[in-house]
Amino acid sequence: MNAPAAVFTPSWQAELELGYGRDGDATRPTMRRHKGPLRVQKHLYAEGPEVCQHIIVHPPGGIAGGDRLDISATVGANAWAQLTSPGAAKWYRAAGPAYQHLRLRVEAGATLEWLPQETIVYAGAQAEITTEIDLAGDAKLLYWDIVALGRPASGERFDSGHFQAQLNIRRDGQLLWHERQRVAGDDGLLDSPIGLNGKPVFATLLISGEIDSDLLEHCRNLSTPVRGDLTQLPGLLVARCLASEALHARAWLIELWRLLRPELLGRAAVPPRIWST
Repeated sequence: MNAPAAVFTPSWQAELELGYGRDGDATRPTMRRHKGPLRVQKHLYAEGPEVCQHIIVHPPGGIAGGDRLDISATVGANAWAQLTSPGAAKWYRAAGPAYQHLRLRVEAGATLEWLPQETIVYAGAQAEITTEIDLAGDAKLLYWDIVALGRPASGERFDSGHFQAQLNIRRDGQLLWHERQRVAGDDGLLDSPIGLNGKPVFATLLISGEIDSDLLEHCRNLSTPVRGDLTQLPGLLVARCLASEALHARAWLIELWRLLRPELLGRAAVPPRIWST
């Protein structure tokens, strides 16, 4: 009796390497190398020449089992890069895991804003994400992520699969922030009051620096449908929330960004046009 034919499941192996440098009063791209389906659109200067904005695009539109995305970016001394995305990243139901590895380096005097739109993890997906961020000297960072488990608007609960993430931030080799997350489908943490408390969306914002108590209290008292709070650590401000919808979490992060960017990064907040499309 013949053995059944092997089932071929195509997968994408994608790499994107970006670099930015200071050229007079402007930040210019110095490296743009890609392999597979990862691209950046034309660099933009919505705020003038000092801030170089790139929109990272994943043409397949979703991430499935066996896919590997490897993204790296280096911001050279005194440069300023802002990276975002055109829409939600979707991790599809799959028989095996898919991976994303993000490596970011910010040199002394430089600033990096990592501001992607939400990550939607479908029921049955096996998403594994690792992020490594290295800061040198007085480098500045604003990083956020928004994760939606399942698709509540479609009646889909995150009842199978898993989401796994690890984030490390170092300054001059010293660990500032280490976090590991793993949520399995139908995990008790989904509904536990010490877990997600029935909220399918969670979001985090991390920004280098410290703010005064008045601004901290103002941020804590924003009128919003999310359940969120902020914690000031030495040299790092952490904001986190739980939400019933990704749009609510994103709106909260954007409002915090508007308040914190002038104080900690030294520029008024100008939302990327892609966020309104």
